[in-house]
Amino acid sequence: MFDSRDFRRALGAFPTGVTVVTTREPDGTPRGFTANSFTSVSLEPPMVLVCIAKAAASRGVFEAAEGFAVTILKNTQKPISALFASKDADKFARVAWRSGAAGLPVIEGGAAWFSCARERAIDAGDHVILLGRVLDYGHAPEEPLGYCRGTYVDFALSQSAVSALGREIRVEAILERDDRVLLLRSLDGCLALPGGATLGPRSSPTSLYGFLETFGLRAQLDFLFAVFENPDMAAMRIVYRGTASGGIAGANVEPHPLTAIPFERVADPASRSMLARYVRERTDGFGVYVGTASEGVVHTIDEEAIA
Repeated sequence: MFDSRDFRRALGAFPTGVTVVTTREPDGTPRGFTANSFTSVSLEPPMVLVCIAKAAASRGVFEAAEGFAVTILKNTQKPISALFASKDADKFARVAWRSGAAGLPVIEGGAAWFSCARERAIDAGDHVILLGRVLDYGHAPEEPLGYCRGTYVDFALSQSAVSALGREIRVEAILERDDRVLLLRSLDGCLALPGGATLGPRSSPTSLYGFLETFGLRAQLDFLFAVFENPDMAAMRIVYRGTASGGIAGANVEPHPLTAIPFERVADPASRSMLARYVRERTDGFGVYVGTASEGVVHTIDEEAIA
């Protein structure tokens, strides 16, 4: 006999994001449920799908609705995930939300959202597949909430976890300001990425955030870009990508256009490699560097290959 519980445990080994799927009843009342069975289907035309259990109380509403919205939750929105997975009444009275395209409810503060016109509902065993054509969408530089093996996971790199490895770390960032990459110039004219011994706090001049603030810069780090070790150094290097705002107080901060970075002045081979890759991926789509720096080469995991 097929063991459905064991099958579910096997499927749970695949990490997913967490979404809240929403629509409106004919009288305008918003309805929603939590789902991790969400995926992209097509880029041209833009289409996505999500699954709803036939046993769900809102199944009939979603099957009959002309559209639905999907909000990908960020890593601090676990309570919202739990709320929309419950049978509590008045869920929308307890969260911030707005009306998106076609009046569809969208949860505020998520990592991304999609408003969709329903193409069709497809019968699929004990679930119904809702296929939607994307009418409008948006995204924000937030870490998404993850789910794997029956529990939430945080895709953001944990500084405390890295520190527990018992090795020294250096946290750096590739930052853009007005479409220019910010690099630090040393006394000998060489360029380097801004960095610190830790990510924060901002009050510490030895942290990345604190170091940047000494130049009047406030960083918004978007995503992890690289994690690697140099065989010649004991430190592990962690590199984020993001943006910076504020005034530049100090003559040793140089902004360089993406198309005119003076790579010959970047003394560190690994940093040169990362910057060159950053310029390419800025157009083609970002991956994550993981591995060991060897003569300036850093191995990569391509995001599209693991999507």
